[in-house]
Parts: sequence; C-alpha cells; structure tokens
Amino acid sequence: MRDILKTLADEHDTLRSLFEQINATTDRAEKKRTELLQKIEANLIPHAKWEELVFYPAFAERASHDQLLQHAEAIQEHRAVELTVLPDLHAADKTSRQFAGSVKVLSEFITHHADEEESEMFKAARQLFTPAERAELDEQYEAWKASPAAAGLTFHAKAKTALKSIVRNPKAPG
Repeated sequence: MRDILKTLADEHDTLRSLFEQINATTDRAEKKRTELLQKIEANLIPHAKWEELVFYPAFAERASHDQLLQHAEAIQEHRAVELTVLPDLHAADKTSRQFAGSVKVLSEFITHHADEEESEMFKAARQLFTPAERAELDEQYEAWKASPAAAGLTFHAKAKTALKSIVRNPKAPG
C-alpha cells in the first residue's frame, strides 16, 4: 500500500545522496556543482512546498500540544532554508570556498530536518493518520507534483531565491 511517509522519507534519502555528491566536489568542479545544485532544488522545492501546503496543515489539525511544537519547528526550518541558506548559496561563486561552505550548511540543515521529521513528526503521523489516509495523501502528492500548480510554485520559489541572491551579491551569476 502507498504511504506518503515512505515517499517523503525516500525523497529525503535522495537529497542525502545528492548532498554527499556535491560535498565531495572540488572548487574546480563548477559544472558538476551547478548540475547537482539543480538536482537538489528540483527534489527539495516541490517536496518542501507540498509539505507546507498540505502535509503540515493536516498534521497540525490533529496534533497534540507537543506535536504542534514539531510542526512549528519544521515550518521555521523550511523558512530558514528558503529565505537565507539557498539565497546565500546562489550568491556565492560555485568555484569558491564560500559555495562549498554554504552547501555544507544546507546539507547539514536539510539532513537534520529530515532526521527530525522522520524520527518525530512521521512517527506521530503514523498514529494521527490511518494507512488509507496516508495512501490518499501519497496519491495527492504524486498528482500535485505533476500539476501546473507545483510547477508554478517551484518557479516562484526559485525566482525569489534568485532575487535574494542578487541582493546579497549583485555581481554573482545567480
């Protein structure tokens, strides 16, 4: 049976693998870093946006007082990545130590977030949602990822990141 929690955890694993690859690059690997960053964002942004729009609100509706703290932390971690970490990464020259450092921070941040989500939030969600509800959420997520709405939100998020990176470093290529 389908399960949104397995799908989201599998996507976390994909991101972990991509971060291992990009963290292993050298400063001379501009093309490889660019390709890997594109893959990271292609996986990360739709995942995060759907969690924010669908999964987190559904979780919050059923959450206990303590589980609402997990919810609040998850939202703030998403905001920190979107508003600070990704724009800083894009503002850095891909052949620089700053880029490597920003990638390292992003990978640690996302890995920590994914680990917490899986060990705390997903564990709670297994109790809050029936297997049938988790399967339905998984189907909705698959359909949403292929939708114009997902493409639009992903484009918007990338555009915001690009604009914020320009403000941070007007000379950066974006």
